[in-house]
Amino acid sequence: MTITKKVTFIAKKENIEKMKELLSAMVKPSKAEDGCIIYDIFQCKDRPEKFFAVETWRDEAALDGHKATEHYKIYKSSYEPYCKDKYSDELEVLG
Repeated sequence: MTITKKVTFIAKKENIEKMKELLSAMVKPSKAEDGCIIYDIFQCKDRPEKFFAVETWRDEAALDGHKATEHYKIYKSSYEPYCKDKYSDELEVLG
């Protein structure tokens, strides 16, 4: 069963570019992982401090594998100083 998540990041106003850089660096290596179906980062046009990561993984094992990668560890240990708020939603496909 696939797992789809939307992770919302609210960057501190003075750190919008740094947050953009950090999140963007996750896209290419994440998309190359076994079990990654979708991995994209979005930035709100009318609220540039607001970012979304939308990701779909083949299964729990693929998501766990993602969390064990070096690029995930770098992101996880680096984002907090630039982020005012972060929350995530697990999504269900309808239809």
